[in-house]
Amino acid sequence: MKVAKTSVALLVIQLALVSSIAAKYLYQRLTCPRVWTRTVAYDPEAVMRGRYLSTQLIVDGCGSTLPSGRSALFTKDMNGVPGGSRYAVIAPQALHFQAKLAVKNNTLIAIRLPDSEDSSNGQSVGARPNSPCENLRLDEPVNFYLPEHAVDPSVRKPGQELWMEVTIPPKGPPRPLQLALKAADGAWRPLAFQ
Repeated sequence: MKVAKTSVALLVIQLALVSSIAAKYLYQRLTCPRVWTRTVAYDPEAVMRGRYLSTQLIVDGCGSTLPSGRSALFTKDMNGVPGGSRYAVIAPQALHFQAKLAVKNNTLIAIRLPDSEDSSNGQSVGARPNSPCENLRLDEPVNFYLPEHAVDPSVRKPGQELWMEVTIPPKGPPRPLQLALKAADGAWRPLAFQ
């Protein structure tokens, strides 16, 4: 009889823990900003993979700065004076920095955290050589779990782009909600997985 009471108490504690995590995620899904962003299929080459699509999200870093100003080439006006916030990465190798993610004008943006700030709340962003500032990538992949018999959406026709809707919680990585394909002519097709 004593073992049964202990088992029931343990079950109640476990259910309470799982329910609190589910409630937190549901609350964040309803209250945190949502945004659609382009994504690139990324395969970590893990031997024991589940049935998921691993992707890197594209973020706009034009409103931010790179760790070194010498790594950015800004657009110039007709007098040769640098101006505006758009730049291209001219570093010989990829740059990585911690950034806070936000949503501005329906775009996922990355704002670089100064080195003096606590970077544990930020996300690692990669700036590849010769990439424009609106085409930076999150280093940490975002996984989208697929049903067992779903067609892999990373296999696309030429000109199609894979987009993902995500929520941006106050802390931690973006959380995926749904996928869509965008054709070269601008046609938008959300992917429904049953």
